[in-house]
Amino acid sequence: MALQTTTGFWPVVAAVFGNAIVTVSKFVAASVSGSSAMFSEAVHSAADTLNQILLLIGLRRSLKKADEDFEYGYGNERFFWALISACGVFFAGAGVTAYSGITALFHPEPIEFSLVIFAVLVFALVVELYTFYVAASSLKKSFPNARLSERLKMADPMTLAVYLEDAIAVAGIAVAAFAIGMSYYTGNVAWDAVGSIIISIFLAIAALTLIVKNRSFLIGRSMPDELQEAVIKLLESDPAIEKVIDFKSTVLGWGVYRIKCEVEFNGAALLSAEYQQASLREQYKKTRDFESFKKFSAEYADRIPRLMGRKIDEIESRIRKTHPEIRHIDIEIN
Repeated sequence: MALQTTTGFWPVVAAVFGNAIVTVSKFVAASVSGSSAMFSEAVHSAADTLNQILLLIGLRRSLKKADEDFEYGYGNERFFWALISACGVFFAGAGVTAYSGITALFHPEPIEFSLVIFAVLVFALVVELYTFYVAASSLKKSFPNARLSERLKMADPMTLAVYLEDAIAVAGIAVAAFAIGMSYYTGNVAWDAVGSIIISIFLAIAALTLIVKNRSFLIGRSMPDELQEAVIKLLESDPAIEKVIDFKSTVLGWGVYRIKCEVEFNGAALLSAEYQQASLREQYKKTRDFESFKKFSAEYADRIPRLMGRKIDEIESRIRKTHPEIRHIDIEIN
């Protein structure tokens, strides 16, 4: 699979370039004005840029082919790097902006108001709205018939990370503009500090959401319930399988799964499907003494494992054809 076609690639690329440009402009405005809220927004954008670079690294590494060290591939790399990115949002983003806001609240410094601040905010808003639109469009394209809450729940962690970070970036610009405007209108710079603290809270909430989501994949999250039920139904629809005794699954990457199950075979159905009763009867009639009967029994006993092996291969092939996202299948006989 080419990197360009990987889920979440283009939203991340758009976010990296957009945030890099916005970061520079916000730092310029923060240095000119001395605004705590603007500095928080600059740190926010810088953290977003670095974090989204980490997401790209994860996407790239997740495409590596399986080898002797990682026989099931590197699909979970994307969750690891997304988790690192989420931790970066929490500590470098929320932590630094909270510290800046609290410091400005208890040790206020005068703000130099100028058109540069509001020009940068308008510019940043345009860029962030575009990157947010790209992420939202990607999310909608993946789940066109789902509600927003369902999309966020089912979304690829990387696309979700960009979506949340861009949504918070847009909200953060609005908060910064309001805080700076109120500081200018009232002459009280505490508004600016409070704006910085609010932005840090937004970042912390997004980071914790992403940390929880990626953690669930890294510790071995199972496949969706509806997919598991469909696979079990497919297994039990085969006459050779009496019932599925145990079923386990785990995520090997985004949209890639491994399953392991124990099944109880219906020996009579399996033998009947492979050998017609007439054929069995004819071969049995050829047994004229005990020795030939033993030979007859040994031959059929030797065929049973091969019959079961072929049947398992057939079932696995049918599962992969019906559900191509299931890459690795282990069926054990109880």
